[in-house]
Amino acid sequence: MLMRNDHFREFDRIAQRLMENGRPAAMAMDAYRDGDDFVIHFDLPGVNHESIDLEVERNVLTVRAERAGLRREDLELLVNERQTGTFTRQVFLGDTLDTERIQANYADGVLTLRIPVAEQSRARKITVDHSTPDQGRTVLPEQDKSAIRS
Repeated sequence: MLMRNDHFREFDRIAQRLMENGRPAAMAMDAYRDGDDFVIHFDLPGVNHESIDLEVERNVLTVRAERAGLRREDLELLVNERQTGTFTRQVFLGDTLDTERIQANYADGVLTLRIPVAEQSRARKITVDHSTPDQGRTVLPEQDKSAIRS
């Protein structure tokens, strides 16, 4: 059986909950680039996948999820440290990302989003042609040479 023994810690926890009242809780996030995709991981332990809501509007990605608490009349809570309620996070996406092709997967309490870089924003190689010195020059008639000044 678990027993409470630190009354000051419990008081701090209650004060923190009172200050957070009415405000959505934050969720931890990692983001990185993997080739031509940006990948974002959100920690959402204990969240039912059906409560996850993703929305993109004007390059702002909003993630909302809800975790229900233990609310039963026959339970006597001894320790109640896990956050419950609505979790929200907004991420500003660059114009170079293709928000029409976002892929989302939720596994083991982690929501993973893969956002491809837009085709027109991807790095591409430009070939440089090679020619001999005379091949690359345009020869102007004698009267047009006076128009060129260095």
